[in-house]
Amino acid sequence: MSVIQDMENPGSSIISALGAGSGIDFIGLANDISEASFAFQRNTVEARRETLEAQISAAGQLRNAVTSLASALGERIRNGDLAPRGQLGNAGVAQVSVPVGLSPRGSFALEVTSLAQGQTLVGNAFASGNDPVGEGTLNIRFGTVGAGSFSADTGRDPLAITVTADDTLATLAGKINQASGGAVTAYVATGAAGAQLVLKGAEGAASGFVIEPVGAGGGAVPGDLSYLGWNPASDAGELRAAASDAAFALDTVAMTSPTNRVTGLPGGFTLNLTGTNTGAPTSLTFANNIDAISGVMGDFIAALNDISAQVSELAAPVGGVLGNDSGARELRRDLAALAGQVVMPGAGAGEPRTLGDLGLALNRDGTFRLDTARLTQALETSPDGVTAMFTVGPSGVFATIDRFARENSLVTDPGSLGGSVRRFETQLERSDDRLARIAEQQESLRERLTRDLAASERRVAASQSTLSFLRQQVDIWSADR
Repeated sequence: MSVIQDMENPGSSIISALGAGSGIDFIGLANDISEASFAFQRNTVEARRETLEAQISAAGQLRNAVTSLASALGERIRNGDLAPRGQLGNAGVAQVSVPVGLSPRGSFALEVTSLAQGQTLVGNAFASGNDPVGEGTLNIRFGTVGAGSFSADTGRDPLAITVTADDTLATLAGKINQASGGAVTAYVATGAAGAQLVLKGAEGAASGFVIEPVGAGGGAVPGDLSYLGWNPASDAGELRAAASDAAFALDTVAMTSPTNRVTGLPGGFTLNLTGTNTGAPTSLTFANNIDAISGVMGDFIAALNDISAQVSELAAPVGGVLGNDSGARELRRDLAALAGQVVMPGAGAGEPRTLGDLGLALNRDGTFRLDTARLTQALETSPDGVTAMFTVGPSGVFATIDRFARENSLVTDPGSLGGSVRRFETQLERSDDRLARIAEQQESLRERLTRDLAASERRVAASQSTLSFLRQQVDIWSADR
């Protein structure tokens, strides 16, 4: 270990080897001088780093508070108590959902007379699911199955499943599932009659199908592929459920759907039909959630006051970490302008247009309050207009706050909080580079001082050796006399 140290610092090895010398710790002296020479610069940069880190943290805190407000508001409108929901008088008939961004209005009468279903076939019986089915090609064609008739859907390609001599009823079911891509599902059911191939198609009248085997011949008996064939003209009870569309009436207007999931309805809502109520229509109502809007405005203003308090503390002109930051000043100005912000530019005369119309009011100290009288007036005179302001569309409260958050977080805008964070981070990187250069310069000075002081130590040692020799000679001369 000492050899390695000596190679790294030859001056120290020389001084150590000389021993007594001048009696001064030149190694420690070199370290102290080099460190003292750069102490002011290093301390200044380190103090600047601490300030920058505090500014990055403060600006990030404000930016996160603003973006969190926008995210929470959007989530509440999409999935919370402001999300548009339909109320069904008979919940067993359907489930109603509304895509994000849409807000249906009004009430409807819904009568469901039949649900969509898929075709179900139960094939001829085998002794076992492991019995061979015969080789050839099993063709499945899709279309509409009628009473003793079949109308092929020419727009759909038939399935052509290759069946080998080794295939059993069970392996054939697996091949059908793999080849159909969900259009037909197959499995083997073993009951009192034996093992039977069950085939189920997708919902909708146009999703019916026929089975057309092409085998090696020998007759429709177990072990020959033609034993599995089926068409409506030859049906002998294999058809257990016919493919059909859903049928319902909305406000007495008869409609059909190939699936029980019905889209394209007024206002964009979606129905998932789950039962029938023939002759007993039920009501479907989309109502304004007035109570929820009042609660949301109260929570919204509380969140704004929390942000305002953070701005007052972090961006205080005296003692604030961001007291002279342009991004914090811009946020303060934007907060002050929120009450007058137009959120519904297309609102008609007398309709609510601004956040102030929803009761957002600014106090003299920069905090916010809820003007309940103004909010109540808007809800009473224009409930639909107020409700329309709480959507996730291009206009409204969420769009305004989301834009407010994005503008204050934009890193390419030097006047925003995002721009402030980027500026501080860039300055922090420069400070780190400066500290690295100071460390290099300090080390260079220490090495140079060590060499110089080592040379001085050698000269002192040589002088002391000469002095000792002269003293010896003087003593000898004195003794001779």
